[in-house]
Amino acid sequence: MLPSHNRFKYSGIRQRPVFSWPGDKRLAVYIAVNIEHFPYGVQCGVDLDRQTQPWSQRSWLWREYGNRIGEWRLIELFDELGLNVGVIANTANYEHCPELIAAHRSRGDELIAHGRSNAERQIEMDEATERRMIEEVTAFMEKADGKKPRGWLSPYLTPSLVTTDLLKEQGYDYVLDWGICDEQPFWVKSRSGPILSVPYPIELNDQPAIAYRHNSADEYCNMIVENFDEMLRRSAHAPLVCTISLHSFIMGQPFRLARLRKALQHIMAHKDSVWMTTPGEVSAYYQTLPQELQLAP
Repeated sequence: MLPSHNRFKYSGIRQRPVFSWPGDKRLAVYIAVNIEHFPYGVQCGVDLDRQTQPWSQRSWLWREYGNRIGEWRLIELFDELGLNVGVIANTANYEHCPELIAAHRSRGDELIAHGRSNAERQIEMDEATERRMIEEVTAFMEKADGKKPRGWLSPYLTPSLVTTDLLKEQGYDYVLDWGICDEQPFWVKSRSGPILSVPYPIELNDQPAIAYRHNSADEYCNMIVENFDEMLRRSAHAPLVCTISLHSFIMGQPFRLARLRKALQHIMAHKDSVWMTTPGEVSAYYQTLPQELQLAP
């Protein structure tokens, strides 16, 4: 037998219970925006067209464009479309660009924990170090936002083997780390009880699409439209969650933003047929369903 995570069983989409989202909708749609900050002078990740080793100033400045320019332009687009979004934020941004976080807070967007900085990866931490980091992030956001974050995405989607356990112990309602394998929420085992996995995209995520696969803005936004259209068609048979993940330093670039506007306008033209929502609202609603309709671990 191959090693297993032992946190949930296989479940094929055609064998599951059928339910509806609020308003008798069958497709939930949410947009997540990633706001990140990195230490200056430290090698810590991908550049747009190469792995940045050694560290380069241009890579740091490219990401900083997202905080100074790109995310503000995305906010204007969301205002134009009347969209609330899930904001996946490093706590370093709360100190580096507090007015940007405040702008999302004042819009009523959901603030989702994303570690201290994407320069840190949980998979490289021992359990005690990771626990302290999660405690620090949770307390910091609770103080700044006036409420505890409900959801978590590990930086670079690199959780450790115990991240799920630590998040449950810290009182998180849901986690996005497991969500790339499904289009519905499902329960994941932890050592102190189950925690909900909410879908999160890796294909409709602009960083792997554009920085790794080198898709153009037009190709990426065509992916958004075609993925949405296909999921809307398939949701007649099963309730689904369509997810889109954006990074401020990528899709906040003007030439990409222009194409993104058209893709999101296409989705909003169907707003009466779908549930435009956030990850936290997906989690909260799913947990109110009768137990027999929920996907057990």
